[in-house]
Amino acid sequence: QVQLVESGGGLVQAGGSLRLSCEASGVTFSRLNMGWFRQAPGKERDFVASIRYDGDSTRYHSTVKGRFTISRDNVQNTMYLQMNSLKPEDTAVYYCAAGSTALVAGAYGSWGQGTQVTVSS
Repeated sequence: QVQLVESGGGLVQAGGSLRLSCEASGVTFSRLNMGWFRQAPGKERDFVASIRYDGDSTRYHSTVKGRFTISRDNVQNTMYLQMNSLKPEDTAVYYCAAGSTALVAGAYGSWGQGTQVTVSS
């Protein structure tokens, strides 16, 4: 059974940076497509970025493209989301998910517990 644990969230001023991590266990990580989603209060869980099992293909939502970078380390069983030029509208709980590179949350089979990112203006 896949277990996913996110870390790295926090409070940052607008224009700042954060790096989120998602460590996986209980699975052959190098064979697993992965993604990041986020959910703001009162809103649906939205796609942020995804990465293929080998790291050779990535996808981004248009609102984060050019500011966020998804990557992975298949030796460390960890996926990352480097977030630069953060904006207040990036404030949300960020979730990592396993099993797909799709843009819809329903395509993913496993989820982490989430990490809060708050961007102050």
